[in-house]
Amino acid sequence: MDFADEGIARLAAAKSIGYHFGAQDAAEPVALSAIALVVSGREFSAAPLLQWLLERQSTDGSLGIDAADATPGWPTAWAIIAWHKAQASKLADAKFDAAIARGLEWLIGVEGELIQRNDTTGHDTEIPGWPWVRGTHAWLEPTALALLALKHTGHAAHVRALDAVHLLYDRMLPGGGCNYGNTIIFGQELRAHVQPTGLALLALAGERDTTDRTSKSIDYLLGELSARTATASLCYGLLGLAAHGAFPAQAEQWLSAATERTLSRDPAPYKLALLALARQGAVSSLIPTAFDEVLP
Repeated sequence: MDFADEGIARLAAAKSIGYHFGAQDAAEPVALSAIALVVSGREFSAAPLLQWLLERQSTDGSLGIDAADATPGWPTAWAIIAWHKAQASKLADAKFDAAIARGLEWLIGVEGELIQRNDTTGHDTEIPGWPWVRGTHAWLEPTALALLALKHTGHAAHVRALDAVHLLYDRMLPGGGCNYGNTIIFGQELRAHVQPTGLALLALAGERDTTDRTSKSIDYLLGELSARTATASLCYGLLGLAAHGAFPAQAEQWLSAATERTLSRDPAPYKLALLALARQGAVSSLIPTAFDEVLP
């Protein structure tokens, strides 16, 4: 059994699905693990995880971060993608359609607080996007997750998806890459980080960039990734590159090193799921491809 197979086997056998080995179940790791298991052909191992997500969907359609916390609802996007993947598998069931519809209704109704433009902040504070916490300003990662959910369910033409694309391009740093969503503060360009850059590029799959920020962000990732990159950052970085046809030749070597490191130190389901998804390379199931249907 190679490291990839062992990682999936560990994921399928995990008694809890959290951010660390033995940690309590949390919505993001559960959804990512369900996706990884479904696309790896272990649908029936994914079934309890998909059910866990269903049982924690609030009446308004959202999911909180874990069983004890019904808010904030940003993990709803991951749950929508997991249920959508289940619908294309042996687990297809009308209950997933209903959950997706409720989740999308909630997602479409959430918008970050807009702030009047000022000279202090470099990004456009008046582009609608998604916040981490309802009632606060929109940031890059929750907006990218919402865009991924809309694209995976065929709603890339929705006005909220178009705004999300606008926001993600606006939040890319002039020199390439992204961070949590600020670009320039008091005239100083902030530093890029691998994980949000990869997530933004993943969500922007299929978009036509009229600037050079996508290519600069790809170059940034290609220069930053290595076998020493932290596991989650490595996986998101590779997923972002794969979404733009730039999956590096060394990726398999880097992922093997990261998998061995993860299995020996902390076989966290969160990391094992990301490793399984990143190993798919250019055919990753997280790269959105359907773009035609429009929500009312």
